[in-house]
Amino acid sequence: MNRLNKLVAIALPALLLAGCELGKKEQEQIGYRGTAMVQINDPDSKAKVGDIPAPPYELTAEMVAGDKASTAYENVQVLGDTSVDEFNYLMQAMTTWIAPDGSNIKDAGCTYCHNPENMASDEKYTKVVARKMLLMTRNINANWKPHFAAGGQPQENAGVTCWTCHRGNPVPVNNWSTAVPDPGKITGNKRGGNTPAASVAYASLNYDPFTGYLAGKDNIRVGGKAFPTAGSNAAIQTTEKTYGLMMHMSQGLGVNCTFCHNSNNFAKWEDSRPQRVNAWYGIRMVRDINNNYITALGDVWPANRRGPHGDPYKVNCATCHQGVNKPLGGAKMLKDYPTLKGVAPAPAVASTPAPAETAAAPAEAKPAA
Repeated sequence: MNRLNKLVAIALPALLLAGCELGKKEQEQIGYRGTAMVQINDPDSKAKVGDIPAPPYELTAEMVAGDKASTAYENVQVLGDTSVDEFNYLMQAMTTWIAPDGSNIKDAGCTYCHNPENMASDEKYTKVVARKMLLMTRNINANWKPHFAAGGQPQENAGVTCWTCHRGNPVPVNNWSTAVPDPGKITGNKRGGNTPAASVAYASLNYDPFTGYLAGKDNIRVGGKAFPTAGSNAAIQTTEKTYGLMMHMSQGLGVNCTFCHNSNNFAKWEDSRPQRVNAWYGIRMVRDINNNYITALGDVWPANRRGPHGDPYKVNCATCHQGVNKPLGGAKMLKDYPTLKGVAPAPAVASTPAPAETAAAPAEAKPAA
């Protein structure tokens, strides 16, 4: 018995420590002392930013000012306002970003989207998708600048390119599709939870917080000053789904909760960090991408680009961020690809404030997440 006790005394601490990340940690204080406002990172498991492809060649002002692509090529529906030289420059870069020559991707290179016998043809679905994604990229860079702001201040050349998400893959590595449980089952139906899943950092929370929050417009906030009622939708399951989304965001950006929230009062906007406003805009930007650019393609998507429930693979925070709080470590690729910046529509002249859906987070009209 004594021998068994000794073995247990040795094995138990070893078993408990197996769930810990041993070694030196990096700490950064981001708030007042005593408020637990600190970011803690394990250098060994910290996401690394890989090499970023260099531009195909130098793009001069004379090249940008040349004849437009719409006058030289047929069926140019999106980049017709771009010069021929800049158009070719971007096409070469996109090949590297999505289906690089020499890779094991089927039809790698220009033929991934184009029929080499008829470059103007739309017979390949990938070309139709690429056109929509170019519109999406321009929209993000022109109209979602608050998501890229630093301390509320706009950042020049901050934005995205195809490389931000794709990193040399036809489909971004981090994607999702609906995983709503089958309500027709009773035996073995875990109601969308109680299964450690990578989507929520292996917590036993609702493993699909994305369908309602990043494709739909469900209210993410479940807390409040008023006592919950049957109509407030503040059930435990809803709370777990919100936690699931927060776990995803924490893992997707490689940060702790206090990267956005003040631990003194997680719900209070006035005491939160500016990054919480960035995240608020980011959630709505992702909804815009998923609904107006990805799902909007409808039947264009073939079966191998859809999930088990038939919906197309969509984006979440990890699609761009890939474990770091600034995609690509903050590298501003957009400066080398000016045609992807897009043009923001002229602001409407109005005396009324912006609606809560698009406004920032003022003291009283607080966003839901």
